[in-house]
Amino acid sequence: MDYLKVLQDIIAINTSVPPGLNYGKIMDYLEPLFAQVGFQTQKVRIPPELAADSTDRLNLLAHRRYLGKPRLIFYAHVDVVPAQGWDAFTPKVTGGRIYGRGASDMKGGIAALLLALDAVKNQPLKYDTSVMITTDEEIGQADQIRHLGHFLEPLAGSYFFDLDSSFGYVAIADLGAIQMDIKVTGKSVHSAMSHLGENAVEKANLLINALTNLKKEVVQRKSKVNAEPSTGLAKMEARLNINMIHGGIKVNVVADECIVSIDRRLIPEENVANAEKELMQALSSVAGVQWEITKIFRIRTVPPVEDPIVDELAEIIKNVTGTTGRYGEMGSGDFGPIASLEWKAKHFGTGVIRPESNIHGKDEFVNQKDIADLAVIISSFISP
Repeated sequence: MDYLKVLQDIIAINTSVPPGLNYGKIMDYLEPLFAQVGFQTQKVRIPPELAADSTDRLNLLAHRRYLGKPRLIFYAHVDVVPAQGWDAFTPKVTGGRIYGRGASDMKGGIAALLLALDAVKNQPLKYDTSVMITTDEEIGQADQIRHLGHFLEPLAGSYFFDLDSSFGYVAIADLGAIQMDIKVTGKSVHSAMSHLGENAVEKANLLINALTNLKKEVVQRKSKVNAEPSTGLAKMEARLNINMIHGGIKVNVVADECIVSIDRRLIPEENVANAEKELMQALSSVAGVQWEITKIFRIRTVPPVEDPIVDELAEIIKNVTGTTGRYGEMGSGDFGPIASLEWKAKHFGTGVIRPESNIHGKDEFVNQKDIADLAVIISSFISP
């Protein structure tokens, strides 16, 4: 299989979300490729009520079933974040790299998977194997994932190999997350008559000060789980960031509304409910400010996976690349908690993402060698 052509072709299909473009087109492209490597394919249209009323959320499942063998399910997603300021959907190959939106996060992982499956298409597999190719990971896909679970049984006790992961080690844990929009309300008047109004932007600043004080405490929290060395961290660490502020309509008008958006990341030892309570206590400690939570998104924390299969994968990675490890990812996703906590499965992964790949940024790229190496790792892992 010409993985380079496959990757260039799927990068060229703009699957940006929001709004969620060309999902049907990319699934139409991928489906015959999975059939070509010996898998039975199945397209699943997600009911609108499980996809924020969208009617075009099409996912792809592929299967080589060996009932009675251990259950293994590969996870991937095709959606990418939007791109501005560069020709993101015209893939470019230079210097051993493929540039384009989604090259690393995570269409390169899909290309590596297809290359691996092609290498073993004429031999039996070690596992009862399925693949799930999903949509909307970048904006939240929990309900869609749960719906796909009905087509992937048995789930309890199964292994989920997450390709949306970093290269060169086994990812054994992720951060939990709370993302929150806080609306501060004031009273709008002419700026020269500000004594008659109430400035929502200035009131929001008081809340920001309280959150900044909480941040000093949060960032001191370190997990027992090692972080991958290229992050510059020894252990996974908690985070609290104030990443967006929107308020006011004109420089000479006192703002009557201000939205503050925060992103709280939790180490595996933390608890979402307790972290949310802590945030609410910090906000409530500020007197004289009228505020409300208008949007909140939560990803639960999951203990690091422990299973001999992780050691096996780590050893294969070492044999292929010369280095290995078992580390926590300094990222979050809502797939891991569903697989681990709801389906009682073992969730781990490795992929082609590197810190320098600039995922979500300008000139995102993936190394050609990483794709080739990951294909060897996967094919070795699933071979008897």
